[in-house]
Amino acid sequence: MAGSIPASPTVEGAAVAAKPWSPGLDAWRRFRRHRPALVSAVVMSIMIVVILFGSFVWKVPINDIDFRAKLSTPSFAHPFGTDDLGQDLLARMIYGGKISLAVGFAAMFVAVVLGTIIGAIAGMSRGWLGSFLMWLADLFLSLPQLPLLLVVIYLFRDSLKSVFGPEGGVFIMIVVVIGGLRWMPVARLVRAQFLSLREKEFVEAARALGASKTRMVVRHILPNALGPVIIAATIDVAAAIIQESTLSFLGLGFPPDIPTWGRILFDARDFLDIAPHWALFPGAAIFLTVVTINFIGDGLRDALDARRVM
Repeated sequence: MAGSIPASPTVEGAAVAAKPWSPGLDAWRRFRRHRPALVSAVVMSIMIVVILFGSFVWKVPINDIDFRAKLSTPSFAHPFGTDDLGQDLLARMIYGGKISLAVGFAAMFVAVVLGTIIGAIAGMSRGWLGSFLMWLADLFLSLPQLPLLLVVIYLFRDSLKSVFGPEGGVFIMIVVVIGGLRWMPVARLVRAQFLSLREKEFVEAARALGASKTRMVVRHILPNALGPVIIAATIDVAAAIIQESTLSFLGLGFPPDIPTWGRILFDARDFLDIAPHWALFPGAAIFLTVVTINFIGDGLRDALDARRVM
């Protein structure tokens, strides 16, 4: 048509080349640029896949005793070697990894949920309740965690075993105790976020429109405070795995016939000079898990930081 102005190819090219933007996609781009975190995420994914599905490929029973192969070094028949009873360490490592990771993630869930609830209540409270909850958090932070863990385990281990069985009772006890002693940093972090966010303009606008306090927390404040909580959750996973391994190494965790990584280390303590492989593989698994989780936490911190400009 005469007089019509053709579209500029430069503008069309820019529109086509423009990448879609969303908060999740932007966080993924930032996380992808953090190479140690990206490599750690790949390594952790591989470990989880091996732990979850390795028993379907490596079908050696964890309690299969072969005295002829006891304390064998790594070989084709036993890639991780054997212990003093000839039990295959690879099969026991795969089985123990399920328990160790399950304890870590379950204890993290307990700590994050409990800390988020307490921190949110303290952050929204303008009276004595917030001060009391933070005083309670400071009190728990001042207590030595390992002796407190030992006391709680001695008091409740037998009763929980009688109700939920040897493995289930110990699992519930360790998860509740470790998670119940890890909520304080999360609560303090959430409270600090709530104290800052509750004075923002979008919260004031929601309050002026008649939104209830519960709606403001659930729809406006809590979603904006989840970034630091996710980062704290990765730290809690690593801490829970270390604490479970410590309890198992002290002989106060799962029963001896349940091979967690810490329990395997405990059993190998008297054979370090003649069978170092027995302690090397579970120690390396704990070290690798904790390091990768910490690197993932560093990457999430950079990815979820809204003030960070790429």
